Amino acid sequence: MLKKFTKRELLKIKLYLRMKVHLIRKETIEGYVEANARSRTSFAEWLTKLKHADWEKPTDMRSTFGTADLLGKNSNRVVFNIGGNNYRMICKYAFGDKQVHLFICWIGTHAEYNELCDDDNQYTTSNY
Repeated sequence: MLKKFTKRELLKIKLYLRMKVHLIRKETIEGYVEANARSRTSFAEWLTKLKHADWEKPTDMRSTFGTADLLGKNSNRVVFNIGGNNYRMICKYAFGDKQVHLFICWIGTHAEYNELCDDDNQYTTSNY
């Protein structure tokens, strides 16, 4: 006979099975914010959303960050639009069995990102 779970038990199971995101080098964001004080609130909001992320596949990133763009060319990279599209952050991702690893590759303004794209460097740049 199958056991019926209470709502509380089901919530605990769901939290246990959740695919957590491991942000590699959060200090990179902290350094950027320190040098660009206007970005502080925007990145704080982004980090708060990331804490609650539950991704099983790359396209799930858009459920947390609706404006996230998955880069092509088998780059395993995503571009996050942060602060009303004032800032952009490129991250490389790797999906493991229990965690998603998110590696920060580049952070800058929208205009700086456009320059990066003009040279087709968004697929390869790694400043951190």
